[in-house]
Amino acid sequence: MTHRSELITLFSERGYIHQATNIEGLDDRATQQVIPAYIGFDCTADSLHVGSLVQIMMLRALQKTGHKPIVLMGGGTTKVGDPSGKDTARPLLSEHDIEQNKQGIFQVFKKYLTFGDGPTDAIMVDNASWLDDLAYIRFLRDFGPHFSVNRMLAMDSVKLRLEREQPLSFLEFNYAILQAYDFLELRRRYGCLLQMGGSDQWGNIVSGIDLTRRVDSQEIYGLTSPLITTASGAKMGKSADGAIWLNEDRLSTFDFWQFWRNTEDADVARFLALFTELPMGEVARLGVLEGAEINEAKIILANEATTLCHGADAARATMETAQQTFAGAGISEGLPQQTVSNEEASGMGMITALVKVGFAKSNGEARRLIRGGGARLNDVSITDEEHLLTSADFSDGRAKISAGKKRHALLVLS
Repeated sequence: MTHRSELITLFSERGYIHQATNIEGLDDRATQQVIPAYIGFDCTADSLHVGSLVQIMMLRALQKTGHKPIVLMGGGTTKVGDPSGKDTARPLLSEHDIEQNKQGIFQVFKKYLTFGDGPTDAIMVDNASWLDDLAYIRFLRDFGPHFSVNRMLAMDSVKLRLEREQPLSFLEFNYAILQAYDFLELRRRYGCLLQMGGSDQWGNIVSGIDLTRRVDSQEIYGLTSPLITTASGAKMGKSADGAIWLNEDRLSTFDFWQFWRNTEDADVARFLALFTELPMGEVARLGVLEGAEINEAKIILANEATTLCHGADAARATMETAQQTFAGAGISEGLPQQTVSNEEASGMGMITALVKVGFAKSNGEARRLIRGGGARLNDVSITDEEHLLTSADFSDGRAKISAGKKRHALLVLS
């Protein structure tokens, strides 16, 4: 299908569109005016991870094609909890924790978007500014009649939870109503015309469109991106070691780069389209490489994704570190580091070392890693579970700990 606007053309060719309401109308409108569009992010952690990166890239693409991104922080809805894709209710956070998380998330967006007061500059707003002061009875009277309980029970976020016979509190059941109200408020306050989100947000997005049509007689639009999984079926944003965070204080640049370098062959072309800004012709060229040549495409993917998140200098330095580590089998300055005192290092067991650098979450997991032949000290395989490090293992005050062929870190004497 041929689209008229640069926005929808870009979204379509890069694979960002899963479902949309009146895509033709949105496409036409995007040729005539700036489209203010929002995506909501609840403040459940002080960083976002790769699972949110498609939405971040969509907001970036929106701005690059001349439209206005609105980053909605869920300072209010975080106190309720989105039941989408969850088996249990989320822990309720304090006001302080929510504010701290919001500030951490803003650091992510500063790397991808340009914020300011211009017509296409991004803005960040918090739905607590209107949700916290709602008068309950007035809100029920004004907006409750526009929501059907039958329809809400049929929404995937609710239906799947009930089918699994998992408890769903009345607090969480309200989430869809509050998100719909967010869209109404954003249209009134900022002229917002489009809500975007992951495919699990479709029901909530449609509810906001319907509410705005009923209450304000205005047409607004919704668009969702596909659920991103790897070729092996794993959920995007997770690795064997945990979440792939976008803030460096949660995940080193080296580990972030290495995550992309380890992309499965079958995912390379799709991830180049979704997570980089390479021209689609170049994506197509790299996506058909096979055998050893596919590694070229993976390195480019890692460099491009890391440049966007951490900067070109960090990406270049990380690639050089990786090349030294894997090609030279040596100790490189750019590896993730964990500082230990001389007293702590003296007689430290290999099990403790693996846990210390984060390659095992428990002593038992470290033992299994050693038994499986995956533990290395300074590139030498360690098969004895009781192995102790000595001063001789610390060359220039550093010892290299490895788990398998691709995870490396340094123990550094303080």
